[in-house]
Amino acid sequence: MNFNIVVANKAHLGDISDLFDQYRQFYGQPSDRAAATEFISARMELGDSTILLAVTETGCAAGFAQLFPSFSSVSMRPIYILNDLFVSPDCRGNGVGEALLNEVAAFATENHAVMVKLATAVDNETAQRLYKRKGYNKITQFDHYTLKC
Repeated sequence: MNFNIVVANKAHLGDISDLFDQYRQFYGQPSDRAAATEFISARMELGDSTILLAVTETGCAAGFAQLFPSFSSVSMRPIYILNDLFVSPDCRGNGVGEALLNEVAAFATENHAVMVKLATAVDNETAQRLYKRKGYNKITQFDHYTLKC
């Protein structure tokens, strides 16, 4: 399978929204295409995330990665949060996820980031293998906490 990775723009909204809705379903959320479109549209309009889209040579959306910028106070440099990575089920096993991760690393490097951070489900062993193969390390030095609001 041949594909290119592009920085998504409004012309890609329909494709990204569909993939994003599938991604949310993968994590147990009910399908809500309208809300997915609204969320992705807002991210694009506000410019508060960068979405990388893998597109096949036939124009099909194969997968996406969404990066949110942040900062490391200790290193005083930017970081990126790889919040979402998803490959369409019919495109899996063709190197799309790996290519997206390569592009994430290149994007972060070009933007002088000190690191890319991500989280995945503890039972998502397929993703964990890919992340390890691409050089991501599991962090065990810190306990991470969340507060639901």
